[in-house]
Amino acid sequence: MIRRISVEDREAGVPVADVRTPAEFEQGHIPGAFNLPLFSNEERVSVGTTYKQQSREAAILLGFDLVGSKWSGFIRTALERAPEKKIAVHCWRGGMRSGAMAWALDLYGFQVYLIEGGYKRYRRWVLEQFEQTWNLSVVGGMTGSGKTRILHELRGRGEQVIDLEELAQHQGSTYGSLGRLVQPSQEQFENNLAYQLTGLDRVRRIWVEDESLTIGRRMIPRTFWKGMQSAVLFDVQVPVDVRVRNLAAEYGILNPDFLVECTERIWKRLGPEQTKRAVVAIRENRMEDFVREVLVYYDKTYRTGVKGRDVSRVVPVPVRDGDVVRNAGLVLAAAEAARVVMGV
Repeated sequence: MIRRISVEDREAGVPVADVRTPAEFEQGHIPGAFNLPLFSNEERVSVGTTYKQQSREAAILLGFDLVGSKWSGFIRTALERAPEKKIAVHCWRGGMRSGAMAWALDLYGFQVYLIEGGYKRYRRWVLEQFEQTWNLSVVGGMTGSGKTRILHELRGRGEQVIDLEELAQHQGSTYGSLGRLVQPSQEQFENNLAYQLTGLDRVRRIWVEDESLTIGRRMIPRTFWKGMQSAVLFDVQVPVDVRVRNLAAEYGILNPDFLVECTERIWKRLGPEQTKRAVVAIRENRMEDFVREVLVYYDKTYRTGVKGRDVSRVVPVPVRDGDVVRNAGLVLAAAEAARVVMGV
């Protein structure tokens, strides 16, 4: 049986089959969906060309010719992914591709949920999430303050947390790829963020890390970022020596060539002499010296960002070391005090 549903009415736990091409799927998909492509990338181009140059009927016939021998494979894959024989299906707009797949799976005995409007409607739903008001609280601090570790500790204490850097697969600075992380597409970054947001309680506070508008090559949805900018910033203030040790330990395990390449990329912001000293320190494995050179730039950038905020919504949280458990507790205490004073 085929049942038509909206994106919002998807039943939790029911596998989602995206029947678009592998290229479309890679560009962006519903989190948790699997690709069951009716056509290959090249086949879709052929069908589309036939549709434009000949007719709809000719394109449909070509589609049947291309797919004819694939149906048993589609059903076997669907059985592997949905052994209980309940499955949701969609394509770009909920048209012929998903309709054909739904027909075949229904014929075999699946309970099929056909998502109306397809991925196009899903993308509209994603963008709508960023227009909502979210109860954000922001953990800030200069580079090396352990903000991400504090976020994870807050999550472990039952707080609601969105780790934007984890979603973007990038740590934000010019060294943020760590020489190994691969960022998702912009679409997929947005899809994953919307998916996480809708699983949270909007009434309770949601912790995020202070970020610029872009994380690597991915852009935080502008409306959501503006919400971050107007939220209360809990500015974790860590002694510079602690930050230097943290960063030296983190960067010290990375490939020196990667560090040099990244450092030389920002030479205009560091200055030629500072860049030269930083590169020499990397080559001589003097990681703390390297970190001190680049922190001059990153600290200045952070201070500029804080100055652009409403000073009444910046709460200093002085800490004495890198003890993440203690520091997360101090952030929570500051948040409770801010709630009493500011009503946030």
